[in-house]
Amino acid sequence: MLKKLSFILSAAILCISQAEATNIYPLNGNRVVGEELTYKLNPNGTTTLEYVAAEYHLGLSNMIEANPGIDPIVPQKGASLVIPTKLILPATVQNGIVVNSAEMRLYYYTGSKVYVYPIGIGQLGKGTPLDWVTKVERKRANPTWTPTAEMRKEYAAQGEYLPAVVPAGPDNPMGLFAMYVGKLFAIHGTNADFGIGLRVSHGCVRLRNDDNEDLFNRVAVGTRVEFINKPIKYAIEKNGDIYIEVHQPLSRSQSEFDNFDSTVPFTFSKDELDFFKDPRINQDILSKALEERTGRPVLLNPAEF
Repeated sequence: MLKKLSFILSAAILCISQAEATNIYPLNGNRVVGEELTYKLNPNGTTTLEYVAAEYHLGLSNMIEANPGIDPIVPQKGASLVIPTKLILPATVQNGIVVNSAEMRLYYYTGSKVYVYPIGIGQLGKGTPLDWVTKVERKRANPTWTPTAEMRKEYAAQGEYLPAVVPAGPDNPMGLFAMYVGKLFAIHGTNADFGIGLRVSHGCVRLRNDDNEDLFNRVAVGTRVEFINKPIKYAIEKNGDIYIEVHQPLSRSQSEFDNFDSTVPFTFSKDELDFFKDPRINQDILSKALEERTGRPVLLNPAEF
């Protein structure tokens, strides 16, 4: 009996450790990092994709993309879920913070590692910056929140009246830690138990509180911050493998936003169009990846026998 209990505890600890480590990747010269995992839902229990996403440092959108056909609120009991912890690092400077709004992820490069955190971003019309290089101007524990006149008017129209200043504390929408980037935006926590991997903020970058505290304690004032909007990432690895990772582009209009199940069209860059022409790429696999948009790295030149 004791041996069985010891085995169960060891397995539980291993599972927890595995989940805790899923957002830390070594920088070893490769752009494709990490490994995919699977998660089997309890056949007798009830859970949600948000619960699983939080366990593995993922956003809800990451889980929805990787598990098409799975109900995010009431997934089928006993179903096996893909945990999309394999990814392509963005093709940009590996220094400081990189926010890729299209995939709802924040990358923090430090030393020989990169920490990856899921984020919530600005609602349509209140967008998080998409092409901007700035820095962490200041940090503040226990921040207060001063809603703008426009925000107070918006909330009042819904029957909720905001004070001029929301004091620090667990009910503050900014959470318990904030890093201010540029002059108008912040990277902060939340007072809600949802919204990571979604467009829910007034333009700031929102993290789950545990992730936000972890990032806050790692980042120094003056750290470089870059905002990008890259729904398509691709890489040619040192061994010749060619990968692509495709996410749903951000909605650009209310119509696109309202029609959540529809496919938002891509606006391909010249570099992407040139990449698509690489003769080593299997065009059928490429077309399928661009159509399915699973947010998972896809090998475009598998060995053919």
